[in-house]
Amino acid sequence: MELHIRLEGRKGLADQLYQQLRAGIDSGHLAAGTQLPPTRLLAEQLGVSRKTVAEAYSRLTYDNLLSGVVGRGTFITPRLPIRAPQADTVPLAAATTLERWSQRATVLGQRALDAPSRYDFVGGASSKAQFPYDQWRSCLNHALRRSQRHTERQFSAQGLPELREAIAHHIAFARGVQCSPADVLVCNGAQQALDLIARVLVEPGCKVAMEDPGYPPARQLFLALGAQLQSVPVDEHGLCVEQIEDGTRLIYVTPSHQFPLGMPMAETRRQALLDRAAALGALIIEDDYDCEFRYQGPAAEALQRLDRHGLVAYVGTFSKTLLSELRLGYAVLPPAVLQAACVAKHLTDWHSPSLQQWALARFIGEGHLNKHIRRCHEVYSARRERILTRLDGDLAPWFDAVSASAGFHLSALAKPGVDVELLISLARKVEVGLYSLAPFFSEAPVKPGLLLGFGAIELLDIDPALDRVRDTLQRLS
Repeated sequence: MELHIRLEGRKGLADQLYQQLRAGIDSGHLAAGTQLPPTRLLAEQLGVSRKTVAEAYSRLTYDNLLSGVVGRGTFITPRLPIRAPQADTVPLAAATTLERWSQRATVLGQRALDAPSRYDFVGGASSKAQFPYDQWRSCLNHALRRSQRHTERQFSAQGLPELREAIAHHIAFARGVQCSPADVLVCNGAQQALDLIARVLVEPGCKVAMEDPGYPPARQLFLALGAQLQSVPVDEHGLCVEQIEDGTRLIYVTPSHQFPLGMPMAETRRQALLDRAAALGALIIEDDYDCEFRYQGPAAEALQRLDRHGLVAYVGTFSKTLLSELRLGYAVLPPAVLQAACVAKHLTDWHSPSLQQWALARFIGEGHLNKHIRRCHEVYSARRERILTRLDGDLAPWFDAVSASAGFHLSALAKPGVDVELLISLARKVEVGLYSLAPFFSEAPVKPGLLLGFGAIELLDIDPALDRVRDTLQRLS
């Protein structure tokens, strides 16, 4: 790669070269540690004498901006860059719109930036120790070989046929979802699935209903698109369907494992929701984010399986089942929505990464996904039981566990007198990461409590962590 230098005329060439190199170093455009071309090579590139380049390098070395390493070359010396003063900027006409988007940051987005504690009960994080890296590596190698043989340059926005077929078979087996590969849209995680569905359905001012408490990124997405958002309360049976307003166009729910509280939606409430959606002509987004892990009782059927009118969009993800870094999810969409969502997907990013799609199709087809789920189910079940035992035991004076039979997080409601926010702050000082339920409430009265994720904490770490929580609570009491 050539160094970008522009010399004018034939006079003062060494000084011109010196000034341009110095400006690049001071501004940070030429980063510390960058190796400069040898004097002979740069002289040939610029069409000047080697003496000219050597003189400029010598002056920069005298200024302590360059340093030579015997046998290796000349490098830019590490130093703090001196930023040039920024010119006066013109206010953008879209400044108000940009400000609204800037304020859409969610508690989950901020949480991802925080340094993890030694003992971390973060929700939504899976166990990396259980992931079959060797099998995934083999599937990636298969995908690379497929790429070598693949002659077409274009891929369908809907996703590779073999992955859509693998997904359709998997969710039919694991969740009872009724679909064919033609109904599946492959996305970059469940969040993009929500975005695509909302993008083709939501217009400024239209009514969208969702659970309260609920999933903050979904809430912020609907608001960003200009929706008139209705926060519908939940009780021990799930969404209070009778409170969904007339004129609602879209309903977002987590019926199998309500986020964040955890209880499943009752069967009678599910049918009532489908009937209400049919009366409104509203689409239901069923976010089934972690329900492949179930620990007691018969598995609740997906809401989509009960749908007889093409009103349910079923959304799932592999980011929680496998790895968060995978960023692959899917949506099973009614025909009325699928074509529009595929167009929106194409305009957004053309298609999800084909290499990862080939690898995941192979991973599912060879049975690795089901084996991984069975392994994780055993691990998560033991962690869940340990947390419940402690909540029912020495932590019972302060917390009540919310009944939940799926997923890999639990919610615990605080009893009167417990200052949850102070507990979280003090727990952080003893290296325990706890997380409040409060940010998930919008208009409904906040129920103080904790969201206890057990996907990322090892079984042997749970007791030492909860011992520190108990001791902190005793001091507060």
